[in-house]
Amino acid sequence: MSHSSFQFTLGADAPARAVVQAGLKAYNIEHIGDYAYQDFELYARDAAGVVVGGLFGHSGMGWLYVDYLWLDDVQRGAGLGARLMAQAEAEAARRGCVGVFLYTYSFQAPAFYHKLGFQPLGVLEDCPPGHQRHYLKKRLA
Repeated sequence: MSHSSFQFTLGADAPARAVVQAGLKAYNIEHIGDYAYQDFELYARDAAGVVVGGLFGHSGMGWLYVDYLWLDDVQRGAGLGARLMAQAEAEAARRGCVGVFLYTYSFQAPAFYHKLGFQPLGVLEDCPPGHQRHYLKKRLA
């Protein structure tokens, strides 16, 4: 088949997306067996019930991925972030994960994660321009 016979479309296309997702999942299952992603959400609330921090992501393929971690400005530096991450690691272990991975930006908290024992996987320069995206992982004991 000639490459000139393909049509390329750009933009949202739910049926096409479903075909690509199903195809990739079938290919992956051939190589690693069945897998499923499970969402993860953990929130910290103050005495009044107001959310002052939290994190969420998902687990799958043996790892917990932290997509978002946020703390109210007043809570930063007081240990709440470390407590949230410790609970996330405990949940990852409960789910049978071998580790936790995430990314953070140079203007966010790479030093915080290093202090918690996360190891660098790589850095993407100029993402966003003038900053870096740091990819980190931590193997669970």
